[in-house]
Amino acid sequence: MLKMDIFALLKLDINIKNINFDTMIGSYLLNPAQSNYSINELAKEYLNIYGIDEEELLGKGKNKKSFKDLSLETQAEYISMTLDFINKVKEIIEEKIEEQGMKELYYNVELPLVEVLAHMEYNGFKVDLQVLEELGGEFQKEIDDLTQDIYSLASEEFNINSPKQLGEILFDKLNLPVIKKTKTGYSTDAEVLDKLKGQHEIINKILKYRQMVKLKSTYIDGLINEINPETGKIHSSFHQTVTNTGRISSTEPNLQNIPIRTEEGRKIRKAFVAKSNEYILVDGDYSQIELRVLAHISQDPKMMEAFFHNEDIHTKTASEVFNVPKEEVTPLMRSRAKAVNFGIVYGISDYGLSRDLDISRKEAKEYIDNYLKNYNMVNKYMDDIIKKGKKDGYVETLLNRRRYIPELKSRNFNVRSFGERIAMNTPIQGSAADIIKIAMVRVHKELTKRNLKSKLILQVHDELIIETFKDEEDEVKEIMKDVMENAIKLSIPLKVEISTGENWHETN
Repeated sequence: MLKMDIFALLKLDINIKNINFDTMIGSYLLNPAQSNYSINELAKEYLNIYGIDEEELLGKGKNKKSFKDLSLETQAEYISMTLDFINKVKEIIEEKIEEQGMKELYYNVELPLVEVLAHMEYNGFKVDLQVLEELGGEFQKEIDDLTQDIYSLASEEFNINSPKQLGEILFDKLNLPVIKKTKTGYSTDAEVLDKLKGQHEIINKILKYRQMVKLKSTYIDGLINEINPETGKIHSSFHQTVTNTGRISSTEPNLQNIPIRTEEGRKIRKAFVAKSNEYILVDGDYSQIELRVLAHISQDPKMMEAFFHNEDIHTKTASEVFNVPKEEVTPLMRSRAKAVNFGIVYGISDYGLSRDLDISRKEAKEYIDNYLKNYNMVNKYMDDIIKKGKKDGYVETLLNRRRYIPELKSRNFNVRSFGERIAMNTPIQGSAADIIKIAMVRVHKELTKRNLKSKLILQVHDELIIETFKDEEDEVKEIMKDVMENAIKLSIPLKVEISTGENWHETN
């Protein structure tokens, strides 16, 4: 993949131009579910040839060699074979991309995005180590306090992290109802604890304890280990070829997974700062992009009207679903309508919604039925897309990105239902992913063209973050809003909220 080469050359202050093909990205578009896009795999798939295996060449584990350890002759042989395969595979992939109507998606979105992601990895995100260490201390104190509370409620000390010991305390000593058993004893997984909520004070303490331990180990200790000692930044890796929907994923560390639902989780974002006091973070966040895409795809008049008139879509949905005037919608009604709105996007079932909202399946079914009766074109879209998926074997986004769904032909009801949910969700989630990728490419291009010091450093879900030179703040905000809101022409407007802050927490 070209991204690695661009990144390596950026470190040497070399900025390469005129990138015109990447076999890995091309083959990903043709088959997003594939797990291996190495040139050898592609040569085997498209040319029925298998060349020199990298593992065979370098070995693995502790004894793995580096390319520079190989003889010049072996290096030359391997490189010439790779280039020959790339050249031959390129023609076939190009042809198939054209056949499937993905030429625009490949050349205008995915290929230029390779360069954008390489620059984002190279730029990195500055982290304030002191803030992380202070948070680590704060979280550890809470873990220690929760540990003492749990011991007190159990009337003895035990290993809270041991499912066996915890099971004995909960079910033998405290006589709580057994929900699930495993081969080795009682299950104490999240689902079990969730069902036991309200039955004993110890349950909420254990849930909170687990949450705090995860925050401390994964997001405090984990992030500290990922800070580059030379730059003081975290240089996450961004991947284009991992998800079936087209979404970009992030690893080492996964910055998209930093929790925002709890106050403790949100605090972690305080450690992500602009690189110096001459810079500020500017955040552009798409407002309800998936629901706007759904309105466009389904052409549902009620949903479109809400977005045209800048109404709060969750209040409108609550008004429709609960059959009350908008001014009588309570916060509880709105939050339930919000769960239905987003649940519909993901093909939620009455069982799933009942679990999310802690209501009966009958009540959840009523909510969904009322929703689909009111937004009847959304209902039609859902029926039509499942039929199309079954007929074609795949569904597509607005930019013709394909996702193949073999599950739709399964005889197993659960597998088939999963396939139907994928069919409903992919055109929505995949189109949202396409839109944000278009925005990333254009924002990066505009910042570069204007020779600005400001750089795009992160994409998370529906938001982009630009590390902005303070003198360029107004210009960057203008670029961001204009580019993001005009990334694609939908039948309803796209809306972007711009915020700023000295750290990531302040921008939300």
